[in-house]
Amino acid sequence: MRGVVFDGKQARVVDDLEIRDPGPGEVLVAISAAGLCHSDLSVIDGTIPFPPPVVLGHEGAGVVEAVGSGVTHVVPGDHVSLSTLANCGACADCDRGRPTMCRKAIGMPGQPFSQGGKPLYQFASNSAFAERTIVKAVQAVKIPKDIPLTSAALIGCGVLTGVGAVLNRAKVDRGETVVVIGTGGIGLNVLQGARIAGATTIVAIDANPAKEAVARQFGATHFIVASAARDSSAAVKEILPRGADHAFECVGNVKLIRQAIDLLDRHGQAVLLGVPGFKEEAAFQVSSMYLDKTIMGCRYGSSRPQRDIALYAELYRQGKLLLDELVTKVYPVEDFDKAVDDAHHGRVARGVLTF
Repeated sequence: MRGVVFDGKQARVVDDLEIRDPGPGEVLVAISAAGLCHSDLSVIDGTIPFPPPVVLGHEGAGVVEAVGSGVTHVVPGDHVSLSTLANCGACADCDRGRPTMCRKAIGMPGQPFSQGGKPLYQFASNSAFAERTIVKAVQAVKIPKDIPLTSAALIGCGVLTGVGAVLNRAKVDRGETVVVIGTGGIGLNVLQGARIAGATTIVAIDANPAKEAVARQFGATHFIVASAARDSSAAVKEILPRGADHAFECVGNVKLIRQAIDLLDRHGQAVLLGVPGFKEEAAFQVSSMYLDKTIMGCRYGSSRPQRDIALYAELYRQGKLLLDELVTKVYPVEDFDKAVDDAHHGRVARGVLTF
């Protein structure tokens, strides 16, 4: 079968992947569509260290082909959106409703794939850039069949992360103010999360002026073009003289992390969603934090995927959550290199690979 494999030096499309049968508590899914996320690109450029060879992809949706023993919540033929969270469901964190903190969900990649008899790792417990993949039952969330799978694919990472950061982690409330730095796939979902939460002033900042229309479509009330010739922080202060209740950094740049912190009002929260280099450090003015300000990390939108994916699917059906509009371009998997180039140059909010 076809898939995208990173061998430690380059990523390429292959057609000779094999996958084992699902075991107890596992689901075999025929992938229909998968979003190309910057996390996949970060594996290729080394920002996210991951052992090769690995089958890439982690934002997918498809149709259940088979289930292992003990799986009852999905059956063959069901449409599912996949999460990357292979949490155990039994530890103290899972029991408290914090599956993103499950220690068995990180750092233990499986090898359900093989190529020429040699095992390949699975990225993010998911590997959606393959015609078929195996996930833990908890990762497969049943969705209505009337949701296009090219759109449903994006729920499992970009939407869970961005919308979840707003609703679950920051808990943005009605009437509050929000600044979003970076309007890529994650930033757009933060914008619509803030809109859904009822924030009244939502300021988007991006270096690309062409992104203004889509940022406003997703919920931005104001748009600021960041450039070397313009002080974007001063422009924010013209809109929010006292600062923002919440600032979300969605780029992964330590200077922008500092900007997010500096833009906060008293009792404000800076939420870090972008991923800088693995060993990079950020600085901030300590004295400013004594006004009850908070710097918050956020893993995967602090999500509970079985609950949240179903919720976001329903919000989409009600017209409250935008999914179709996130899909800028659809590529056959054979055009992976073109999709990567478009993502690198900011030509797409989200490119989606299809099989």
